[in-house]
Amino acid sequence: MKKPRPNPETLLQHAKEEDLRAKRGKLKIYLGAAPGVGKTYNMLEDAIAKRKNGLDIIVGIVESHGRKEIEFLLKDFEILPRQKVEYHGQTLLEFDLDATLKRNPHTILIDEMAHTNVPGLRHNKRWQDIKEILDRGINVYTTLNVQHIESLNDIVTQIIHTRVNETVPDSMLEIADSVELIDLPPEDLLKRMQEGKVYIPQQAELAVEHFFRQGNLSALRELALRITAERVGEQVLSYRKGKGIKFIWPTKEKLLVCVSSSQNATKLIRAARRMATSLQAEWIAMHVDTGFSQDRRSKAINNLRLAEQLGAETKILNGINVTSEIIHICRDLNVTKIILGKRKHRWWKKILFGSLTDNLIKQSDEIDIYMINDDYPEISSSKHRGKKSKKTFPWKAYALSLGLVGIATAINLIFSAYLQTSTIILIYVITVTIVALLGKTGPSIVASVFSVITYAYFFATHEGISIANTQHFITLFIMLLVTQIISQLTIIMKKQNIASRLLEKRTSTLHALSRQLASARGVDKLLDIAVNYMATIFNSEVLALLATDGHLEVKSGYGTKLTLNAKDFSVAQWVYDLGQMAGLGTDTLPFSDAIYVPLISSQKPIGVLRIKPKDQHTLFTPEQSHLLEACANQVALAIEVDKLHEQHKQSEMESKTDRIRAALLEAVSHDIRTPLVAATGSATTLSELGDVLNTQQIKKLSHEIMFELEQLNRLIHNFLQIAYLEDNAVKLQKELHSLSEVIATALKISYAKSGKKHINIHLANDLPKIPLDKTLIEEVFVNLIDNALKFTPAESAINIEAHLDNRYIVVSIEDNGPGIMPDEVNKLFEKFYRGRMLTTERGLGLGLSICRAIITAHGGKIWGENRKEGGAAFRFTLPLAG
Repeated sequence: MKKPRPNPETLLQHAKEEDLRAKRGKLKIYLGAAPGVGKTYNMLEDAIAKRKNGLDIIVGIVESHGRKEIEFLLKDFEILPRQKVEYHGQTLLEFDLDATLKRNPHTILIDEMAHTNVPGLRHNKRWQDIKEILDRGINVYTTLNVQHIESLNDIVTQIIHTRVNETVPDSMLEIADSVELIDLPPEDLLKRMQEGKVYIPQQAELAVEHFFRQGNLSALRELALRITAERVGEQVLSYRKGKGIKFIWPTKEKLLVCVSSSQNATKLIRAARRMATSLQAEWIAMHVDTGFSQDRRSKAINNLRLAEQLGAETKILNGINVTSEIIHICRDLNVTKIILGKRKHRWWKKILFGSLTDNLIKQSDEIDIYMINDDYPEISSSKHRGKKSKKTFPWKAYALSLGLVGIATAINLIFSAYLQTSTIILIYVITVTIVALLGKTGPSIVASVFSVITYAYFFATHEGISIANTQHFITLFIMLLVTQIISQLTIIMKKQNIASRLLEKRTSTLHALSRQLASARGVDKLLDIAVNYMATIFNSEVLALLATDGHLEVKSGYGTKLTLNAKDFSVAQWVYDLGQMAGLGTDTLPFSDAIYVPLISSQKPIGVLRIKPKDQHTLFTPEQSHLLEACANQVALAIEVDKLHEQHKQSEMESKTDRIRAALLEAVSHDIRTPLVAATGSATTLSELGDVLNTQQIKKLSHEIMFELEQLNRLIHNFLQIAYLEDNAVKLQKELHSLSEVIATALKISYAKSGKKHINIHLANDLPKIPLDKTLIEEVFVNLIDNALKFTPAESAINIEAHLDNRYIVVSIEDNGPGIMPDEVNKLFEKFYRGRMLTTERGLGLGLSICRAIITAHGGKIWGENRKEGGAAFRFTLPLAG
């Protein structure tokens, strides 16, 4: 037998995976059912054996838990120093990832893969550290208990009645190059516990009462054995595909049952279920759709639904050669046994069409074939007993085929004097090909046979050729054979084209759905995209309902009204409450004319999709049902992500509001309270010591009180000013004013703060009067001068300049302070923001925000920048015209 060639796509995928594995470090996991089975000990022994070959192997972190045998083995290793981490006043020792990467050994030993790191390290989990080490090309040996595998978390919880919080994703097991099971019978493990080889006596006694019970250990041991077996099975299947091996390797039993459209197929499905249960094997129910009858397809789908309910994996394949499709899927999935129905066939059907059983036996090679008798009369219900089921006959297709043959014969008779024999035959061949385009086998056979008969009667006999003539008989036989070959090839090609187009359409549409959902925001928009695309995929009318406080509301639809009657709404509510599919083609509420699919988020259902096929006689195949559920889950995920995004934005807004509130309270509690305390102190001194103080002292205290009250008034004024500017549209009272007048007024207000600092004014001589709100612009100068005074060193100068620039006056207030930090340039004009260089001066951080609001209202711009000479400069523009 010629060895079949492997699939190039499979080989390419396998090559890519091997290339990725070659770049990544090797991962070996020592898997155990429970602590104390010897995972760490075996890991260290294997590492010692590898070191004898000259490999650079070090210990990253290994927990001995006081076990002397572990400590003894650790003596021969280089142990990486642990990283000290401060946490809640304690110093903890953790695995040092950066030191490992710097050391760059060939292999590193890291114990307890599921360990949670102390907050503050690069990764939250130790398995994330391991993954980064692997990505850097370093090999890792690690240990893991079966209860820490993420996919088994719920099962483990049921066994030990405690939720395991430290878990490792299954993807880490998938990328592992080797998973070694360290097995120990529960009796031996309990004995080790009693001997103090796992925990200290006090801990061991408590552990035996809770986790280390005989039943728990047996159940966890079974899980560990099963996980290891599944991992080995995946490696065997991957190896077979990668090497292009077509022969079955019966490492474990896997059954495939061939499901037909017959009602008797249910007996076959139940028998397959019993066999799979007895063998503890996976089983697959498969139907090959040859496309001959929509009614048969629907019946086969119902049979597959029964198989799926009984635990089978279901598949529908499209093809003409049933035997080839079955053998192909068996070799691809490593199926060891095929279950068929034992049916009796008439001898002439067996000669003409062959037997599926005989063909499978010939081609199955090492695959076992089981035949179960399902050839018994179908039992009809009492309601229909005595009535024969009516089957529709495609008489229109047969009439059309005979009509086309008649037209071809008429053409040949009319032009027979001008046509050669080969041309007449060719016209008949074209006619049969046209009939074959209908996609029906029966009409094409009838057209082929009648073409031969009409040719023999009207043309061959007229030419004096006898039917008994050998040459003429061969001609007619070849004509019949050629027309049948062309007919069948045309039918096959048409069905394959239809199937390919449908698959391509669904795949591309699903991809577009995923892409559109990922880029859209807003629940309404997501639902509109979802219903439009799902209506295209399934050729259906789609309605989307979302839940509000547990009650469904219609939100979006495509091809249907946005309303539901009471019966349909009750079905949708049931689907939402139970989180299960129902309606058309299901076993729950099948009276409905649509199928209802729940939109299930990560926590609970959030809505329902109602899909009503435009063709009411069409049932969804299991593959379509799975695709439908996948689409619904994708829509639910997109809605959940959108809601989380909105919640995150709301949380950020609330957090920002809280920060502003905290800053305001801090400012009120300090900056406003400080001048009040100072003024109160001075007033108290005047009240109590006024009789003994001289005039100069009284005057000084009065000035201090006035200064502090002015500061308090300034703070309150700024706070009220920013509130007014934000809550109301700024109403400007513009009049023509000279800029020098505005600056002079502002300087009088700021004079008390200036102290020994000089304020230099340089105004261009050609500055005209400009329309502005004098009071508000004075506020701008006061705030900017006050800001410059805070940062300018003592006895240093502040410069105020103004000049014309096209249609604007540009004003600059410059200081000689430390300047603006680069990351603060865009933050200075935000509310309640105070520069980091400001440490002692009081203020709410509102002055620059007020300046920006006022200048913007005047049609100008304001900004801050650093000067080349040192210090900062705040500049703003005012338009010459209003």
